[in-house]
Amino acid sequence: MNQIRTLFWEDNAVVMIDQKALPLEERTLVCTRYEDVIAAINDLTVRGAPAIGVAAAMGIALGARQIQASNPDKFRRDFMAICDAFARTRPTARNLFWAIERMKGCFEKTLASETSVTPSDKGGAGVFFQEKISQALTAEAIRICEEDIAINRQMGANGRALIKDGDRILTHCNAGALATAGYGTALGVMRAACEEGKKIHVFVDETRPVLQGARLTAWELMKENIPATLITDNMAGFLMQRGKIDLVLTGADRIAANGDAANKIGTYSLAVLAKENSIPFYIAAPRSTIDLALKTGDEIPIEERSSEEVVAFQGARSAPVGMPVYNPAFDITPHRYITAIITEAGVVRPPFETNLPGIF
Repeated sequence: MNQIRTLFWEDNAVVMIDQKALPLEERTLVCTRYEDVIAAINDLTVRGAPAIGVAAAMGIALGARQIQASNPDKFRRDFMAICDAFARTRPTARNLFWAIERMKGCFEKTLASETSVTPSDKGGAGVFFQEKISQALTAEAIRICEEDIAINRQMGANGRALIKDGDRILTHCNAGALATAGYGTALGVMRAACEEGKKIHVFVDETRPVLQGARLTAWELMKENIPATLITDNMAGFLMQRGKIDLVLTGADRIAANGDAANKIGTYSLAVLAKENSIPFYIAAPRSTIDLALKTGDEIPIEERSSEEVVAFQGARSAPVGMPVYNPAFDITPHRYITAIITEAGVVRPPFETNLPGIF
């Protein structure tokens, strides 16, 4: 199967697929400033929790190159301000904060190493430590990107046994290559099943209001010739009731210690419907999505997005002017509805509160 590269580092810039343009146009955006990466995360040019984490890491590396500082303290202050700016973009995605924490760790380790050298040894070169730290941060961001693809492939290998030949799979939003650096989480499991010769059929929820399923998941599946059918979100229960769905497989943006999972709005409804119809409900997510610091899903922050996503689509208005809108981007699926969580460290089954810490 073709490798979709969602984002990568090239010539001291972050290059990413412009997901707002899909599926009608395939184009890339080149970000040369960290502010460009922040804007791309905010406006969904790049989206999906793992991809957001990779983008943030690369954006922070870009930002470090932009800093003009004459001493380590000023450099640290400016660097932390850049990290804080990324932390304000998408509050639900755990991978964002995981990546920021990792980049901060790289920064502190490299800064300590550089500033431990006496000024006379360095010739008083403030530029010297900045250059070395920037190089280290760039290498770390590239490493995070490469690791993400490897993690997704391992997740696929771990989860493909849950898919039987001939299975009809329902998925929601986009948890494919476009939601990661490449390969994908939930779609990665499906790809792995196809790679070992299993025949599957994927039912794709369009995923309102931004249609990540219709625009992105459908694009990926068609690009790789995986049989699929697009449905509206409110058709899912009917298909389950008629015996047309064998399992539900989605991604996640943050998973609490007890297994409660935040994912694109509408996922909770699918989980309840799957339970009612005795259909397994699986989540595929890397360990970087799991937040053991949060006991339950009640503690997961839920991002609310612009009303424009609901009242209009691609410039065409569909609701009366002045109509109040509530637009939460995610919902919480309680752990009791989740059959298993597929990670790069293995497939985790209930009780999640006991078994999730064991994979770290």
